[in-house]
Amino acid sequence: MEQPIKVLLVDDHEMVRIGLAAVLGTEEGIEVVGEASNGMDGIRLAQEYKPDVVLMDLVMEGMDGIETTRKLLQIYPDCKVIVLTSYLDDEKMYPVIEAGAFSYLLKTSRASEIAQAIRAAAKGQPILESQVATKIMNRFRQPKQEQAPHHDLTDREMEVLRLIAKGHSNQEVADELFIGIKTVKFHVTNILAKLGVDDRTQAAIYAHKHGLAD
Repeated sequence: MEQPIKVLLVDDHEMVRIGLAAVLGTEEGIEVVGEASNGMDGIRLAQEYKPDVVLMDLVMEGMDGIETTRKLLQIYPDCKVIVLTSYLDDEKMYPVIEAGAFSYLLKTSRASEIAQAIRAAAKGQPILESQVATKIMNRFRQPKQEQAPHHDLTDREMEVLRLIAKGHSNQEVADELFIGIKTVKFHVTNILAKLGVDDRTQAAIYAHKHGLAD
């Protein structure tokens, strides 16, 4: 007799976990071995129960599903993470896939579809919800556009660049942002390298040219 597929539920909504546990409990060959309401508990229970599949929510208090997936697979790489979420936006979908998620389903999926994805994951066969597959295909069909260099700047570097564009000295930038002068110099060096310019003047010109000075 084959061993049942061990499934761990990680979702911060208790009613979702109760519903999933009840539905999956009626599926032959699938066993829910644990439930976690947050990412840290999910990682702890995964180490304890060593599930074959984890059903992972994305938006949770504390550690979100993206970071939980990344850390879980670093510790337990044989596990298959199936994202089960209400979100279909690029900011969540692509990062969790890059973090190692095996399949991606929406919470509107039928119970039979979730069970099918679990069985497929246990066999090493990923399944994407149809809307997810369509978004991914459309993304790769679109021609890639070159991003301007300033898109690589961090939020802090953008703040420093705006002040440079206003003619502030390093000391004035440090006073304005309440940071040390060495930190300012470090940010300026990074800004010049990322923008591909030689000095502060060219950085200021770049900022004005791209509307970043305001």
